[in-house]
Amino acid sequence: MSELATSYMDRAFELAREALSVGEVPVGCVLCHQGLAQSFYKRNAVSLSETTVTHQPIETSNEADEKSVSKQKPGDESGNTVVVAPPEFRFMYPEFLPDPAMERRNRLKEKLERIDMLQRRSVVEIPEFYTGSVMAVTVADANSPNKFARFVGICIQRGGSGLRAWFILRNVVDKQGVEILYEMYCPLIQKIEVLRLERRLDESLLYLRDALPEYSTFPLDMEPERRLNNSVVPINPLKVKLRPRPWLERWERQNLQGVEDLNLPQRFYDKAEKVAKPWEKYDLMLQYRKTIPAEEQEKIFADVHSQLQQQEFKRKMRRRRGTDNEQ
Repeated sequence: MSELATSYMDRAFELAREALSVGEVPVGCVLCHQGLAQSFYKRNAVSLSETTVTHQPIETSNEADEKSVSKQKPGDESGNTVVVAPPEFRFMYPEFLPDPAMERRNRLKEKLERIDMLQRRSVVEIPEFYTGSVMAVTVADANSPNKFARFVGICIQRGGSGLRAWFILRNVVDKQGVEILYEMYCPLIQKIEVLRLERRLDESLLYLRDALPEYSTFPLDMEPERRLNNSVVPINPLKVKLRPRPWLERWERQNLQGVEDLNLPQRFYDKAEKVAKPWEKYDLMLQYRKTIPAEEQEKIFADVHSQLQQQEFKRKMRRRRGTDNEQ
């Protein structure tokens, strides 16, 4: 197969993965004849927002809530309006999606967990954040003089589903790297603040453990940065520089976008190529097994979206009353 045909095949698989990630059915073909190649593809409109989703910068939760007003289905047979949650919710609130492993699925348990999660969010505001955001978490601490402890750091990883959702904050304090894993819905958490809302080029920033300290150093009294309510979440293109080996992991074997050139001997890259699995990016069934069906995502986020809107409206009313009382 010629290089042109190979490039078209790669493009076809890329479009197919994009379609599966938003619950669409990829339909297309690549025709090759005497060194010439032409691709034809079609994207259906069965997605979380009932429209074809293009990969644009992620919007904030406020902007997504405003757009959801115009993304309402006409109604069902009973005449009730069905609200469709915006597709950005799967990035904003991934913990509401259940574990895709079928052996761990329990529909009743998942529904009860979502109810508990929403009740917890009504007590403690859990803002929108991503890997790479700088955050501050305040927890109750009986051993502290003030009975609480506050930690500031960059979110290097988040994961888990349901009440088991978690995230890790990292900071360098007194020239010593400190990491704390927080359970997002732990009752000890009193407040979660996002001091700088942004994203990074990689989904996991664990390589900051082997990076220079300045990439993980943030003042403990850092003030939150002001930003517009309806602005998109920026992507920080920063590339960090790692310290010389040894490292905690073989970073040369991972496709990292936010790391500078590692400057390793060629033998390290040869070994990485031997253990690589390039065929996995073409395994559509593997991607399918790692995701939740779009129809189920739509039902979950439609139910969650209405309750989150009510909570946000109540918070705005409390803030407005507090401002009026100060005046």
